[in-house]
Amino acid sequence: MKVVEVLHMNGGNGDISYANNSLVQRNVILMTKPITDQAIGDLYCSLFPETLCIADLGCSSGANTFLVVSEIVKIVEKERKKHNLQSPEFYFHFNDLPGNDFNTIFRSLGEFEQELKKQNGEGLGPCFFSGVAGSFYTRLFPSKSLHFVHSSYSLMWLSQVPNLIEKNKGNIYMASTSPPSVIKAYYKQYEKDFSIFLKYRSEELMKGGKMVLTFLGRESKDPSSKECCYIWELLSMALNELVLEGLIEEEKVDSFNIPQYTPSQGEVKYIVDKEGSFIINKLETTRVHWNNASNNIENINNDGYNVSRCMRAVAEPLLVSQFDPKLIDLVFQKYEEIVSECMAKEKTEFINVTVSMTNKK
Repeated sequence: MKVVEVLHMNGGNGDISYANNSLVQRNVILMTKPITDQAIGDLYCSLFPETLCIADLGCSSGANTFLVVSEIVKIVEKERKKHNLQSPEFYFHFNDLPGNDFNTIFRSLGEFEQELKKQNGEGLGPCFFSGVAGSFYTRLFPSKSLHFVHSSYSLMWLSQVPNLIEKNKGNIYMASTSPPSVIKAYYKQYEKDFSIFLKYRSEELMKGGKMVLTFLGRESKDPSSKECCYIWELLSMALNELVLEGLIEEEKVDSFNIPQYTPSQGEVKYIVDKEGSFIINKLETTRVHWNNASNNIENINNDGYNVSRCMRAVAEPLLVSQFDPKLIDLVFQKYEEIVSECMAKEKTEFINVTVSMTNKK
């Protein structure tokens, strides 16, 4: 699987689109807003730039893409009015992999800009927007061209599936039954990727530039703990049921692994300190319940349905790269049943790790 070619959220505005099944991600952006607000406020007040260049990495599409922009503009406008200054020019770069639905973003841009002016008044400086397609594990922007980098719910995705020396039999992600070599390979890939990410962002951010990153993580020291791996374990159960029914080959499941790693606070701190380009200003974890999963009002109380839709919006492009697309409806039908049963018995939460940093170089 070439991750850069197949990893993207479901596009458009349909029933199984990311735009309509990303309430968890929206709630996490709002939950971590005080950290982002402080970082962008401190940055603006230390530089008072006439042009503010901001990159949102792993922007996806839909309302969440614009939520980040509007919250950043709001904070800058509040600070510049306090200091009786003219509004800066804003330059926003939307970045994601080439398969992302950039068309939906740019089709909605005119309406969003009008709303932005309405919210912030006529004094708002000009806003410019560009789409930057490419992996954030490569250089994306000219040297020292950015003031601020934001990324939410993207950096847990790896640049590639880890190189496994043993089969991760019966699993599609790290699990309690995974061989130790699988867990080690996942961490090794994460450390390599995150270190490269930090190096490139340090080159693109000006000295004193800020970066706020939020990703799915964990509090446990165990990378295969239930708190970070359970959501994928339940999906592997759905796939294994289809193996038993003879609809999917066992080998197909055994050779499929999700390219994701959910780090602990300690791992994030260790890698940032080791790479050496950034000073950590704030590092914390938050929790959000699985049932905050869907924008679908009709099924607001159907937790299994909502979580299934949310995960389908995220995982479907990966699954169709390995399994028969005709089976995807059935996979998520089974997944919905398994998730519903699990949520009725257990407290199910996502753990989020947020880190705010300043570029030293």
